[in-house]
Amino acid sequence: MVRLLESLPAPLERALERMAEQLAAHTAVVVAYSGGVDSALVAALAVEQLGEAALAITGVSPALAPHLRAEAIEQARWLGIRHREVTTAELDDPAYAANPENRCFACKRELHRRLAPLAAAASPDAVVVDGVNADDLGDHRPGIAAARAAGVRSPLAEAGIDKAGVRLLSRALGLPWWDKPAQPCLASRFPYGEPITASRLTRVAQAEAWLRQQGCTDLRVRSQGETARIELAAAELPDLMQRLQHEGLRQELVQAFLALGFTAVSLDLEGLVSGKLNRSLHSI
Repeated sequence: MVRLLESLPAPLERALERMAEQLAAHTAVVVAYSGGVDSALVAALAVEQLGEAALAITGVSPALAPHLRAEAIEQARWLGIRHREVTTAELDDPAYAANPENRCFACKRELHRRLAPLAAAASPDAVVVDGVNADDLGDHRPGIAAARAAGVRSPLAEAGIDKAGVRLLSRALGLPWWDKPAQPCLASRFPYGEPITASRLTRVAQAEAWLRQQGCTDLRVRSQGETARIELAAAELPDLMQRLQHEGLRQELVQAFLALGFTAVSLDLEGLVSGKLNRSLHSI
């Protein structure tokens, strides 16, 4: 039985037990592990149930922000799960680099093409699992179809655990990053149809890193052509707006972004909305 540091609603506790039992039923699992709250929870339960028979693997490419890569390594070390990195080459695939609406399908297809032989080498019966939760099933997530085609299992979704449940479970299990903001890959910063390159991904990563150095935590820098549009969580937006009234910081921000190659920079007054660029999918 999974040990909890605090009580949970009975349905969620039963879902947790079902998930743990499912993982324990495998001889070995490979976790497609990004370091986000979802895949970290799956990794935590996998190593608890299977020990050395659990392996977390992170796909590394220019679409993975450097700070997230570092966090994934540190979290895996904290969990005590074996961890490997594998280089992925989704940028070499026009179905990804052209940034169509189903870009994520090409990304996950490439990731699971790399993970499959590693899982087979770990154990003939090893199963690849991911961090897809129940909420993801109702969103625009073409990558899920690629994972299903590769035979990947989604323990969270199969147990009916949504994002709120993931955070409650992570906190109850004592995972210190239970409230970590969702941070999708850097490719999500580009409008569909706008080409993605390694240099453009790096530029966005550097712009977001600059903002984090100023104390911002939950943010996106959307890249639209050569323009950068900053989105901040609603709770952080008023503070930055007030600070930008001081000429020094405003000029420093503009100069930093221009130095990265952007030609203009703006602040989105609506604030951060996860999946905002998907609105274009529903427009005429």
